[in-house]
Amino acid sequence: MTQLLRPRLSMLVTVIGAASLTATLASADDMVSFATGGYARGLRTVPEMHKIDTDNDGTVSKEEWIAYQNKVFDALDKNHEGTIDEKEFLAPSTEMASFATGGYARGLQTKTMMHKIDTDGDGKISRDEWIAYQTKVFDMMDTGKKGVLGPREFLARGTSSAGS
Repeated sequence: MTQLLRPRLSMLVTVIGAASLTATLASADDMVSFATGGYARGLRTVPEMHKIDTDNDGTVSKEEWIAYQNKVFDALDKNHEGTIDEKEFLAPSTEMASFATGGYARGLQTKTMMHKIDTDGDGKISRDEWIAYQTKVFDMMDTGKKGVLGPREFLARGTSSAGS
């Protein structure tokens, strides 16, 4: 009986391992298709992680992530109307420069990223669109589904590259 179970157990372990690897690769490919390479490179750095990690515990919680993204939205919404149009989105932000890295800002503030975040295609990014997009980015990075990004998850690179 145990001789019959060993091959099945071995096959089960192999299938679970392959599924896990496939899910990880799919997640990395999702990030690449979801964001530009410039955005991912600017985001996934030690200095940017430290900017978001406000309690300095070496991890980024979902709460820290959302608080940071609200701060970025406020800096980009220069006329304080609750939406960001293309002109605002692409204009250099001295306010954002005070709390984000230059690489992050350069990777983010492109027409391609504007269009990826503007899901309803109205030429403006609402706070809801912004937070929904950034939540999806966090969730893609949170491969362990713990609600917290350690350095391994935060700094991970995708398996392919995309244009900026």
